[in-house]
Amino acid sequence: MAFRDGPFENIKVPLAWTAAVVVVVAVIGAIFLLLGDRTTPEGGSSMGAARGGFEAAAGPVGGVFAAPVRWGGAARDYVGGYFFAIGENRRLKAEIAELRGWRDEAIAQKNINGRYEALLGLRTEPAVAMATGRAISDARGPFNRAKLIDVGSAKGVRIGNPVVTEHGLVGRISGVTSGVSRVVLLTDVASRTPVMIERTDARAMLTGDGGDSPRLEFIRGAGSIQAGDRILSSGDGGGLPRGLPVGVAAKGVDGAWRVKLFSDHGAVDYVRVLLFQTFGQLVSPDALNAPPLAGLATAPEPNAAEAGAIRDAAARRQTAQQAQAERARAAAAAAAAPVTPAAAPSTTPNAARPATTAPRPAVATPPPAPVATPTAPTDAPGGAA
Repeated sequence: MAFRDGPFENIKVPLAWTAAVVVVVAVIGAIFLLLGDRTTPEGGSSMGAARGGFEAAAGPVGGVFAAPVRWGGAARDYVGGYFFAIGENRRLKAEIAELRGWRDEAIAQKNINGRYEALLGLRTEPAVAMATGRAISDARGPFNRAKLIDVGSAKGVRIGNPVVTEHGLVGRISGVTSGVSRVVLLTDVASRTPVMIERTDARAMLTGDGGDSPRLEFIRGAGSIQAGDRILSSGDGGGLPRGLPVGVAAKGVDGAWRVKLFSDHGAVDYVRVLLFQTFGQLVSPDALNAPPLAGLATAPEPNAAEAGAIRDAAARRQTAQQAQAERARAAAAAAAAPVTPAAAPSTTPNAARPATTAPRPAVATPPPAPVATPTAPTDAPGGAA
């Protein structure tokens, strides 16, 4: 039986009244819940069970009603991403290209800064003034190995100055202008560098032959070099400071000793020129030629106790010298005194008396000379005695 066929088919309820009744019931229920909610002795709520049941029942219902909303949002994002993917892709590609350029520049700057830090950290003993430059051209051939750098006489560079990188010795200055210098590398055929083997301190001459590894010639001492020995500048002749790293010794295919240069470990583009001419520039010639004990003129005056001790020592030394001189004079006088015998008078004429001598001194003296026997005086004429 349908609802309209029942006993309530003639009942008509206006929509406004229905809504008003629902609101009134909801308000009454809310007021009832507010007034009936009390805190239990355990610290909970008296409506906690009812609230929990309502939330448990409303949770799945809310999830069901929220699912279409989530699906609609996801579909919208998908469609929007699909339509805008091309434009976003182009924008990202442009950003990547721009960032790639910045990345390459940052890497280059990092490498340059590392080179500068290594060059600035280079130290020599004793300290030598330096000028930093950059290689601007390179000349390589079977007989010529040289570079041009952008520092010259305006920075104090002179012919003969050694050139180094952060790895080791590169060569020497062979020509100078105001702003440019020419560097002859160690591998040039005109290069001759006095070196030493660090392990044995043996001397040798590093000779360039146009190859990448110059030869070691005139090695002093048998067995003074082995493969892997470090080669340093010896400073002989005064053209280079002592101890600059050059390379490592190795046996060549021709059987000769060669040097694998430390400067080959990196590009020779940033260099430092040691403003070194002779060892005389490292110290003042006046200080080297100072008179002996010249520094004692600045000694402080002694105090009273020190002055008394100095006088006592001088007096004792003078007394000892005087006593030694007296002993020497006494010994000399005793050695030079002559020895004379004492003769007794004789009462018997022409009677010989034995000669007596004085006791001999402790020192050795020559034997005494023989003594003649004295004779009695003769009678005078006329019988007078």
